[in-house]
Amino acid sequence: MSDLKAQFDAAAAAAQALPKRPDNDTMLQVYSLYKQATAGNVSGKRPGFTDPVGRAKFDAWTKLQGMS
Repeated sequence: MSDLKAQFDAAAAAAQALPKRPDNDTMLQVYSLYKQATAGNVSGKRPGFTDPVGRAKFDAWTKLQGMS
């Protein structure tokens, strides 16, 4: 299991060290995958319409509900 964690940590570090920032859709996908892997299923309430960025993040993470 520690080998898997080491690979995950290496991939997370590589994603933060990209030479060019990916487009917003890719960033949202990376965010939701990272959150699902580190925190599990989304919890809490969906942000309101006054927080479109938080709402998009919440929705992307919700789509991964149940993924191990």
